[in-house]
Amino acid sequence: MKFKDMISVPEVGERWKKVSGYFFLRESTYDMTNRCNLMCEGCYYYEGDKFRTQDETDPEKWRALMQNEKERGITFVVLAGAEPSLVPDLCRVCHEVIPLGAIASNGLEPFPEEIGYRIHISVWGNDEWNIKFRGKECLDRQIGIFARDPRAVFIYTFCKGNIEMAGSVIDRIVKAGGRVSFNQFSSPVGYDGPLRLDAGDRALMAGEIKRLALEYPENVIYSPYNTAVHSAEAGLHEQFHCPYPRCNDITTVGLGRSFRQYRSNLSWDRSVACCVPDTDCADCRHYAAGSAVVTTRMNQHVDSIEDFKNWLDYVDTYLAVWIQGYEHDAPLISWKETGP
Repeated sequence: MKFKDMISVPEVGERWKKVSGYFFLRESTYDMTNRCNLMCEGCYYYEGDKFRTQDETDPEKWRALMQNEKERGITFVVLAGAEPSLVPDLCRVCHEVIPLGAIASNGLEPFPEEIGYRIHISVWGNDEWNIKFRGKECLDRQIGIFARDPRAVFIYTFCKGNIEMAGSVIDRIVKAGGRVSFNQFSSPVGYDGPLRLDAGDRALMAGEIKRLALEYPENVIYSPYNTAVHSAEAGLHEQFHCPYPRCNDITTVGLGRSFRQYRSNLSWDRSVACCVPDTDCADCRHYAAGSAVVTTRMNQHVDSIEDFKNWLDYVDTYLAVWIQGYEHDAPLISWKETGP
């Protein structure tokens, strides 16, 4: 089918119109501080040298940075860290200048209500697991602070060993009123620890995601194509050729032109600029990476209407996870149509 014929199909055309209204988004990411209140196994932030910076704590210098970012065309910011909740005043300044964005947080501290960004709460498992791999109990506090916060999405990160506990953890989050999406542990460069997933783990993970999506359709923000992409044997770079500057020499268009990854001292280095710096590219199946890697590859998804529906489902999921106020629709390719 030609593209014009695909979007003439009513459900496809409606979804295309919905997602294409957000094609103005241009992102960069910002480490707000090198401090954290956890020390997690395999944390990408404490790989490389980005955590060795001296934090810039002056809100007005952050305001000036955001103004400059806005002027060069950045419309969406991702605040990360270490832990952004430890510097709420800086997060507030970013929101005042660029009102669209998301925050990656471990969820142990609240954010002021006036910061209207989507907030991603990193969930790894039950508290026995958290004590072992994050250093302290997390889940009760995360649920207590964020389950009914309309900004929050709980991101369950699958690791080797925590797949079978996902159901009980997500059941608690959903019953408390929370919404959930999924991530996969992607190894930092040189990591050889116990959390790395193999093909068998990814197959088990895919089955559990499908079960949870069918059980909690109003609370799980995901699609079958998200599962297919992120549980494949090949990582995202091998499947789609990552467009972030770290893997992309092109500087004139797309992410290669506009994306920057700022450290907490407001410096940046194009040679390592990536949404998840110091991740092993071959093992990268990170949900944040996919939000750009897959969505910028529409050209790889127009050979058939099924491919295009899958891509639209992925983009709809990405927008619902990252954009405050954007509502997720049922996938065009339903869960019941896919897999065992």
